[in-house]
This record gives sequence, structure tokens and C-alpha cells, in this order.
Amino acid sequence: MKLLSIAIPCYNSEAYMEKCIESLLKGGEEVEILVVNDGSSDRTAEIADAYAEKYPTIIKAIHQENGGHGEAVNAGIRNATGLYFKVVDSDDWVNEEAYKQILKTLEELTRGPKTLDMLISNFVYEKQGASRKKVMQYRHCLPVNEIFGWDSVHMSKGKYLLMHSIIYRTKLLHECGLELPKHTFYVDNLFAFEPLPFVKNMYYLDVNFYRYFIGRDDQSVNEKVMIKRIDQQIRVNKLMADAFHNCQFDSKHLKKYMLSYLDIITTVSSIMLVRAGTQEALDKKKEMLEYIREQDLWLYHKLRYSILGRAANLPGRGGRKMFVAAYKVCQKFYGFN
Repeated sequence: MKLLSIAIPCYNSEAYMEKCIESLLKGGEEVEILVVNDGSSDRTAEIADAYAEKYPTIIKAIHQENGGHGEAVNAGIRNATGLYFKVVDSDDWVNEEAYKQILKTLEELTRGPKTLDMLISNFVYEKQGASRKKVMQYRHCLPVNEIFGWDSVHMSKGKYLLMHSIIYRTKLLHECGLELPKHTFYVDNLFAFEPLPFVKNMYYLDVNFYRYFIGRDDQSVNEKVMIKRIDQQIRVNKLMADAFHNCQFDSKHLKKYMLSYLDIITTVSSIMLVRAGTQEALDKKKEMLEYIREQDLWLYHKLRYSILGRAANLPGRGGRKMFVAAYKVCQKFYGFN
């Protein structure tokens, strides 16, 4: 059995997927690389097949009709045979030294007395044109180099785990029944959110493993693209609210963390709807909050009257301008698109 399965969702990725695959091949025979061709119309399928033929014991090419990023991740989960599972997007890559440390740590922990559910590491924003690279690390929020539970998680506001920082136990993903929606962007937030109640034992390795490229004009996290696809962001936001509402929490620390994460995502949805600058978008913002209120009144109050929630709902045009100004400050400080 492979130690780690890595899914690479690919859609028209011919220009950059080889850099991603080459970085992952450094893991050798301990790794299974699942290149998921999600109905591409360029040379993606050809490149995937060529790698699968050259490295038959490491790489598997999976071809499917276009279902979007979420369905490509679903295909990866369905086909994974490794003990652990990671998603690496086709325009990103990993650091070789950190990669070796990740694999060594996973191997050691599989021989230990406790079952590891999730391994966490750092990721680096490889923002095009930026002279300094921002590292998302968790050394002040999580214990380092030890197995721990949710009682030891102390995330500050604005700090949360993303798909780039997470490796799940594969069987856990099967057990929790994770099924990401088709033809929907921003499902990486669901991937980093829905399985968490099934996670009991975690381990944080303080290495800069994942390199997250930001800078393409057509990238889903580009602000203009996000506004254009706002209905998909809202759909993910609602699904996250549903997942929270349906969760039976064993840990108050887990509940606090998931609430904080949902608060951030709801704020992101709100700022994009405000930035859209139309009455239709403002109506959608109101409808999204109304949906949450009808589903879970307690959750609605927590989100609506948090610091972020109050800022997102300042009254009138002046209030919206203040909200956007605060967003721009955060945008500059954190370096996101």
C-alpha cells in the first residue's frame, strides 16, 4: 500500500502541470500520483498519459467528463489507495526538502500507537511579481512535532487551515462521506471544513511544503473572477453553514474554530457582493444571511453580530464604503488578490 495518494485536478493545464508533477515525483515509490483530467480540450490528457506510461508504478491518469474542481477531487478520493490523501492543484508545486520530511513523518506516525487523522504543514503564497513570499504557518496556534487534539488548537482570528496545508487520512474521507459539488469553484473551503468533526488526532510539521501560485488573470481567487462567479461562492458558503448546523460537536474548541472559519468565508462572500456594486448583488447578500437565519438562528446571530459580521452589514452607502476600505487594508497587509 502507498503511503500517500496525491490528486492533481487538471483542466486545460498543459502550460504548467508538468512542473507540478515533476515536483511530486520526488516522493518516489511511497507516493501515488493521480492526475485527474477533468474534460480538458488541450494537451492535458496527452501529458497525463505520457507520465502514466513512463512511471506506471507511481502515476495513474484518470480521464472524466468535465465536472469542475470538486468532481476532480472526488475522483481522486475514489481512486486513492494510499493511507493518506493530499490535493495539489496543477498550477502549484511542492518543496522537495519539506516533501521528504512530510513522507518521513507520515511513515513514522503510521507505526505509532495513535491513528493520525490529519497532518498539517505550511504553505507559501507564490504571488506573481511579489518580492517577498508570505508564508502561512501555524507555530503560534498549534503544538509542533507532536500528536494533539482540538483542545490544543488556538487559532487567532483570520488564521485557518486551507486545503494547501492539509493531508487527511484517506479512510477518514471515505467514512465522513465527503462529496464535493460539481461545477462549483471554491470547494477547497468545503474540503478543509466538512471532514473536521471526524478528525481526532492531528500533527503539525512546521515546514514550508506547498507552494501556492497566485497571479493568473483567470485564476478563481482573482477578485474580478470571484465577483463573476459569486453564485458559486454563495453556494459553498451555504453548504458550509449546513455542515456546521448538522454537526454534533464533541469539542467546544472544534466548534469555535469552525465558527470562526465560517465567519471568515461569510465575510469574503459579503465583500465580493458589496464590491460587485449592484442592487442584485446586495439582494443576494441579504438572501444568503436569510438562508442561514432560517436554517439556524443561533448560527445566524453569531455570524451577523460578530465583529466581521457587523462590519459587513454597516448601513447605507457610507457603511459599505467603510467596509470596502477595511477590506483593502487587509488585502494589502495579507497580500491576497
